[in-house]
Amino acid sequence: MFLLKLLLKNAFRHRLRTGLTLIGLVVAICAFGLLRTIVDAWYAGVEGSSSTRLITRSNISLTFPLPLNYAQRIRAVEGVSGVSWANWFGGIYITERNFFPQFAIDGPTYLALYPEYLLPDAQRNAFFRDRQGAVVGRKLADRFGWKLGDPLPLRGTIYPGTWTFTIRGIYDGVDAKTDENQMFVHWSLVSETLRKRMGSRADYVGVYIVGIDEPNNAAVVSQRIDALFANSLAETLTETEKAFQLAFVSMSETILVAIQAVSLIVIVIIMAVMANTMTMTARERLAEYATLKALGFPPGFVVGLLFGESLLIAALGGVAGVAATHPVAAAFSHAAGTLFPNFHVSELTMALQLVAAAAVGVVAASWPAWRMSRIDIVQGLRHVA
Repeated sequence: MFLLKLLLKNAFRHRLRTGLTLIGLVVAICAFGLLRTIVDAWYAGVEGSSSTRLITRSNISLTFPLPLNYAQRIRAVEGVSGVSWANWFGGIYITERNFFPQFAIDGPTYLALYPEYLLPDAQRNAFFRDRQGAVVGRKLADRFGWKLGDPLPLRGTIYPGTWTFTIRGIYDGVDAKTDENQMFVHWSLVSETLRKRMGSRADYVGVYIVGIDEPNNAAVVSQRIDALFANSLAETLTETEKAFQLAFVSMSETILVAIQAVSLIVIVIIMAVMANTMTMTARERLAEYATLKALGFPPGFVVGLLFGESLLIAALGGVAGVAATHPVAAAFSHAAGTLFPNFHVSELTMALQLVAAAAVGVVAASWPAWRMSRIDIVQGLRHVA
């Protein structure tokens, strides 16, 4: 207790300097945590993917559709437990700023493959019965204030025209990793409408979602599916859901590397600021440390005082930085809208923030502690005013 009081008095002997150092440390740790959370949010879709689902798409590009009759042939492949399909709808709700993922799906088969979407049976059945029905995620509904039965007009981009849907279901995620910012409509409605307007684009799907019994057989089942359509007019590429999600993340790999680099640079900068603070502190107390050595205190005691003071400041700044990260992350998530469906500060990020703060404290005190441990008593006492 005495040592803690001594460290507190030493740390706040120059309150302005210590206060400014703490503010810089809080900002740095908070920025580090926010940048780490952005990276985690980018990989959220990968972390939330299932090992029992495969994605089959065109071997050329995701923009090339596949014939609907592929579904029956995929369903007959050994190891396949279920098949569904989906198209990216891409409508605009009021303004382009209100972006959120929209998929035209085959309701019964699609929702059966996604048990993480928790939808009450009554709402599920209401969606199945209503051709113009829609299901939205809880976060999306809360964002726009939607309720069951509300009309939902979308201005088509990929599929021209004005589309009006009725919200028949609001699903919740089974855990924090589940995306609750999506909207689902009936693929059959979109297909029939296209057939009336332009028959050539009907009965085609964007991707197939394939359920498998055994995750260890994912590679084998993928090869069987792709071999089935080899040398056809629409060859396929089948991969795990995780690999499919990683393909999108890899498009932004340079940005992610830059964000991670910036997060480390922020820590290095505050480390230099903290080291300067501790060096100034040690220089001002040169005579005090010399006196302690003259009284018989070993060099380790002087080193311990410097490290203790540095770590105390780092700990205060680190804890305050972690606490500040949560409201800052919440504000950033609100501003980003549906860009990051799962944006929350993880326990790992908070642990890394505390580790970074501790590292700053240790590195900042290393040089002045080494200097003070080797100080000559006579030269140190000459600094007494």
